[in-house]
Amino acid sequence: MQPDVQHGLLGAMAVNIVMFGPPGAGKGTQAERLARVRSVPKISTGDVLREAVRTETELGRSAKAIMDRGALVSDEIMIGIIRRRLARDDVRPGFVLDGFPRTLPQAEALDAMMVGRDPIIVLDIMVSADEILRRLGARHVCSQCGAIFGDEASTAVCTRCGGERERRSDDRESVVRERLKVYARDTAPLMRRYRDRSTFAEIDGARPRDAVALAVAAAVDRLHGAASPEQAGRVSR
Repeated sequence: MQPDVQHGLLGAMAVNIVMFGPPGAGKGTQAERLARVRSVPKISTGDVLREAVRTETELGRSAKAIMDRGALVSDEIMIGIIRRRLARDDVRPGFVLDGFPRTLPQAEALDAMMVGRDPIIVLDIMVSADEILRRLGARHVCSQCGAIFGDEASTAVCTRCGGERERRSDDRESVVRERLKVYARDTAPLMRRYRDRSTFAEIDGARPRDAVALAVAAAVDRLHGAASPEQAGRVSR
């Protein structure tokens, strides 16, 4: 029987996916689409943090000041968020992680969390800095449901829920440039940790959204099939 991509029927192994890519590469959109197709939860640290900002929790107030500078929230906070999230029952069939890990300590913590689980599939969506600046210069998000709108957005109203569209404070050009510097300094080196694993692939993210989605789906099918129990043990430690 061939794998059923639409329903995520890829055998008994969980489909555990980590999406990498610089800000504006489209990894959030692709992660949401992939999670829906594979019937697994999408876990976005950015969404968790922005919810904390909107509800003005103590964490949210601290995180907002950091996010507005384009910097990263502390490893301790992010590791705690992910550890609690991966302990829930709904991740047993798998998950799609968007925004974690971003530093070596976070990557080491994730490997520790994955001991005894099926291996993670690591996808790196690659987009140039110039294209990212163009994309984020046109991006708006819904203040209510968080839907993202790019060049095609022509109204001030969200087409999903009717909420108001707005620019994110961390999409200003000066902040985006700082975010790209932070990514290059702290996150890109993680590729050296993952690149030699049998469950790693690079994806050209400069193509149209649907073309990127097809490449992502093909990579997941290929890498999921390549992950033997022996490889799973190597990846998880």
